[in-house]
Amino acid sequence: METALQVKNPMFSRQALTRLMVPLIIEQLLMMTVGMADTMMVTTAGEAVVSGVSLVDNINILIINIFSALSTGGAVVVSQYIGRQDMEKARSAAKQLLYVALIVGVSLMGAALLFRQHILRLVFGSISQDIMEPALVYFLLTAAAYPFIAVYNAGAALFRAMGNSKVSMFNSLIVNIVNITVNAILIYGFQMGAAGAGIGTMVSRIVAALIIGVMITRPTHLVFIEKLFRPELQWPMVKSILGVGVPNGVENGMFQIGKLLVLNLITSFDLGVDLAVKGSAVAANAIANSIAGVVNVPGQGTGLTMITVVGQCMGAGDDRQAVGYTKKLLAVTYAAMGALSVALFFVSPVLVPLFHLTPATAALAVTVLRWFAVFSATIWPLSFALPNALRASGDARFTMITSMISMWVCRVGMSYLLGASWGLNLGLLGVWLAMFADWVVRASSFLIRFLQGGWKNHSVI
Repeated sequence: METALQVKNPMFSRQALTRLMVPLIIEQLLMMTVGMADTMMVTTAGEAVVSGVSLVDNINILIINIFSALSTGGAVVVSQYIGRQDMEKARSAAKQLLYVALIVGVSLMGAALLFRQHILRLVFGSISQDIMEPALVYFLLTAAAYPFIAVYNAGAALFRAMGNSKVSMFNSLIVNIVNITVNAILIYGFQMGAAGAGIGTMVSRIVAALIIGVMITRPTHLVFIEKLFRPELQWPMVKSILGVGVPNGVENGMFQIGKLLVLNLITSFDLGVDLAVKGSAVAANAIANSIAGVVNVPGQGTGLTMITVVGQCMGAGDDRQAVGYTKKLLAVTYAAMGALSVALFFVSPVLVPLFHLTPATAALAVTVLRWFAVFSATIWPLSFALPNALRASGDARFTMITSMISMWVCRVGMSYLLGASWGLNLGLLGVWLAMFADWVVRASSFLIRFLQGGWKNHSVI
């Protein structure tokens, strides 16, 4: 079978792939460090504040994933129109995406601001007051930034669809500079703790949205938005965007809800436990997730690359190149994540203590990180990078159904079976083992779907 590099007229040269992929990987690293910087910088305020911020970050990740899913729907539609060389419809789809994202962002902000305490109680159940207070403050400030996060995600997705990932990368760099600077002033200078972290995040997100909003209106770009403040909702185009965005959003939303339910279980591990002896499961989980996120960055970057590359190939009607590029990007993902996973396995005992945890909590974090390193190197790429190729073709419903079943059965169900006291009582390790089982089921299903080729018949335009 011919690969993308053997066909006569490849749509993407090796250099073009590199120019698209490398900034995306850097961007994912930079965006991940916004939340990670908040967690690290508030460690000086104590483990209760760290726990409060990390709990809210899990909700924020849910919201951001909804925005990302919606933006992915728009990026798929725009990419396919670009592949078809229909720039007028590509620009029209871009405008529809921005409007829909803003509407969703404002709606979610309103709900979060009105019901933030109820949401925290509903999701996490019994939380001690010393954790709830910083959580409420951080939730209030970060929720105010939801509309700006929505606009940024939409704009960044549009630039990626064009193959111009440098714009969103540099924007992410600015976000980090602003966030860390404001954090340092308010947390270290004014001892504001969770409030300082929340203000830093909010200000950085506003700056990011303003920059990307201005840039997407410039006619020098392949796809740009004209008459931004003149609403022109085109329901057929919106339907195409939602055709990918809604299943992807439901998938991501249910996935994060499942994680929140599991996190509720994790918070119960700390009730009535001598944390000095057994360690804080919430704090260990928060720090382990922050560190593990770095290993996932290459896979997230190559997954986003697949959206653009496979989307344009499918828009051009060339599924053979779509297959070839998917295989090539998967190989890159395995090489990068494999190297990082090996490094994590050996350096985690040195890295974890930098977060100022108690010895028992640090030991717990190191244990789950070493298990993570093994499965990240072998299973993660097929579980989370490969399905982006399916989504880029429009096969979002299959990924949604597969992910939801796997999440509820493995990640949620097995977490209680392996982690809870009435089960095998493995605690935090049991929860992470259930997560790895979820990965295995996803990887198997997506690989079979890809090899069978049914995803090639789901174009959204």
